[in-house]
Amino acid sequence: MNASLYWRCLRAVIVREGLRFVHQRERFFAALVRPLVWLAIFAVGFRAVLGLSIIPPYETYILYEDYVTPGLVGMIQLFNGMQSSLSMVYDREMGSMKTLLVSPLPRWYLLVCKLLAGVLVSIAQAYVFFAIAWFWEVQPPVAGYLAVLPALVLSGLMLGALGLLLSSFIRQLENFAGVMNFVIFPMFFASSALYPVWRIREGSPTLAWIAEINPFTQAVELIRFALYLQFNGTAFLAVSACLVLFLGGAILAYDPGRGFWARRGGPAEQG
Repeated sequence: MNASLYWRCLRAVIVREGLRFVHQRERFFAALVRPLVWLAIFAVGFRAVLGLSIIPPYETYILYEDYVTPGLVGMIQLFNGMQSSLSMVYDREMGSMKTLLVSPLPRWYLLVCKLLAGVLVSIAQAYVFFAIAWFWEVQPPVAGYLAVLPALVLSGLMLGALGLLLSSFIRQLENFAGVMNFVIFPMFFASSALYPVWRIREGSPTLAWIAEINPFTQAVELIRFALYLQFNGTAFLAVSACLVLFLGGAILAYDPGRGFWARRGGPAEQG
């Protein structure tokens, strides 16, 4: 197989995901409503409690809105990763996944194409949110909007790979919503997205330890530091390691000989 076949496959998957996103406008607005509620409403209430902070990567006092914005961008990517994986469950339940699975291309490549397509959508949503946050006077260095792009790609890949891994264990569409809530909300609230880890440690050292090992915390910190033109090596290594772990698990889970299809007798039974 030549490179053009791989390129056509990648382009087709990205276009399909893009068309699905365009035709589902409510998905776009829903992805923005959640973080905007936190930014426009909750941030006002929390400003008096968590309004000032001098911690890396910040070099001066900041408002709570400045602190929470990278965490809300991470929320967008987390929800998008799960929503993108939801389509995998839908395609499998409806039988349309068989069209993709009969491709001569390796199954791991098909999963990577699906993952990349979801990441592109999440990045577009993240930059729209950055533009809206600008009007709330959340104004990081202008160069930070470019510097944060690699961090958005890496964190989006990691969170999307987690969604793919979870989708491999979900047999029916209606079960995925419960699993999403079971994963999304603990990951989001037990992280540094809404408040610094040192604040959590003052109330509960155990919860602070959970937040520190939470992959979502590392993704948020990677975005936060990159947005302010700094590099967090620990977060980079943690997110990269989780990406390899989650994506490797997803590839194995969708492998006909070892994973999902082996347990259920092949894709034909899912149609």
